[in-house]
Amino acid sequence: MKSEVTVPYTIEQDEDGVWCAHALLRHGVGANGEGDSPEAAVEDLREALTGLIKSFGVPNLITVTVETP
Repeated sequence: MKSEVTVPYTIEQDEDGVWCAHALLRHGVGANGEGDSPEAAVEDLREALTGLIKSFGVPNLITVTVETP
């Protein structure tokens, strides 16, 4: 069975020039990705999240619709 899971993440470049992406799958369970470019860091993060989801399962999700100005 395939599930599509959307996970917010942050990305920043450290003092050594390495791009670092971070995501929280659920409370206390997070993943990190690193790379020479933002795209490489996100791809590394995607692989880490895939492993976590295989180990811990798909997190509980909620979708909220809001109006914005």
